[in-house]
Amino acid sequence: MAILYDQEHSFKERVKNSIADDFKHNAIKTAQDLFYGKRAIQVDAVDAWQDFRKQAAEIRDHVLANLDYYLNKFADNAEKNGAKVYFAKTDKDACGHVVDIFKRRQAKSVVKAKTMVSEEIDVNHALMDEGIEVNETDLAEVILQLDNWNPPSHIVVPALHLDRTVIQQIFSRYGYTGSEEPAEMTRFARQYIRKKFLNADVGITGCNFGVADTGSTFIVTNEGNGRMVTTLPEIQIVLMGMERLVPDLDALSLMMELLIRSSVGSKITSYFSMTNGPRKPGEMDGPKELHLVIIDNGRSEILRSEFRSMLRCIRCGACLNICPVYRHITGHAYGSIYPGPMGAVLTPLLVGYEKAKDLPYASTLCGACTDHCPVKIPLHELLLKHRENIADRDAMTPKIEKTIFGMAGMGLSRPNLYNMGTKAAARAMKQMAGKDDMIKNARHMPILKNWVQCRDMPLMKKEKFRDWFKTYQNEK
Repeated sequence: MAILYDQEHSFKERVKNSIADDFKHNAIKTAQDLFYGKRAIQVDAVDAWQDFRKQAAEIRDHVLANLDYYLNKFADNAEKNGAKVYFAKTDKDACGHVVDIFKRRQAKSVVKAKTMVSEEIDVNHALMDEGIEVNETDLAEVILQLDNWNPPSHIVVPALHLDRTVIQQIFSRYGYTGSEEPAEMTRFARQYIRKKFLNADVGITGCNFGVADTGSTFIVTNEGNGRMVTTLPEIQIVLMGMERLVPDLDALSLMMELLIRSSVGSKITSYFSMTNGPRKPGEMDGPKELHLVIIDNGRSEILRSEFRSMLRCIRCGACLNICPVYRHITGHAYGSIYPGPMGAVLTPLLVGYEKAKDLPYASTLCGACTDHCPVKIPLHELLLKHRENIADRDAMTPKIEKTIFGMAGMGLSRPNLYNMGTKAAARAMKQMAGKDDMIKNARHMPILKNWVQCRDMPLMKKEKFRDWFKTYQNEK
């Protein structure tokens, strides 16, 4: 699955379809309320929360400002631990490294822990094109895979848009004959996944953070599948975005404090796994080979741009859980594996404005996402910057818009024209305001038609403010 998974439908079509899906719509609302409530409890329990946010932002900025140093240090220490390190400039380069590892080892199957960067580079299809059996192991990702690779709707809970009835129907295609009870379906999924674990040649994980001082990689999971992926297969591949580094274990501790409370509203996740290279002599488990693929895929360009702060992102999903627009249009309306405010900023940076020019407008610019971001990314300001960039591109500015604003500028700069225009507009609006057939008439109003179709326009005052003010000044 590439970054954009639905380019057949326009943004407006996706929004319309998502809003019409009552279950999906209500599921997002319920999840937002749940996550927000749990997060609020955990945040209130930490007196120094705002200080932690400030420190985390400073750490992330420090790493980004010295990224070449920390990347080299991390790679050197990872190699000292026995890992083989690869640098990939593009998504194709990253997939090429992964496929080459499979070919060299004649591997035929893989189990994967949940990793957004693997979705970003579309490694699943690269492997399947080579005849390799790909198996997701995160329960939600398993459900989506069995449902013909149904796209995710949230970066933390990707199958949020599916209810138990749909999941039961999906499992029934693979031999499940039980009820819709979650516990019973989970037992079936566990048995299904366990067979994949035991037979897999390779395990693929993402990387929440890499620690430069130790060359270690870390992942956090709630189901234990990440631990299985990193210990059972003889070959492990770690996919890591090049920005996902912290200087040392102290910085990692702070990031974990923020990540887990922000993403799921807990003090700590169920499983916290650290990988320090392949299995050492005398160790009971772990891979015999560890391959670490460090991925650029547009991050260098972001690093050099005015959007650098977006690379602070730790993929917690807090901005999705507070966003009023995401609440109403749901994740699939974005058409990207990265939905919500963070996706509306990041997706255009990765794929370009030509393919994602609508996403920066999926925001009220209320700033709630910025206030809740644990690493203080100014998300609403970055969205506004996207809009400025889009507006500045001549090819993206409709001719009718230029004409209208040109005429408006002419009228606003000439008092006589302004007075004539306001009088004419007042007469026209009076014909519609408060009328039963307002909606019918409003359909023919340029620019304002979408606004007035669902709102009653108040009656115009007989006296304009300018006239009243002039009279008031004279009387005074």
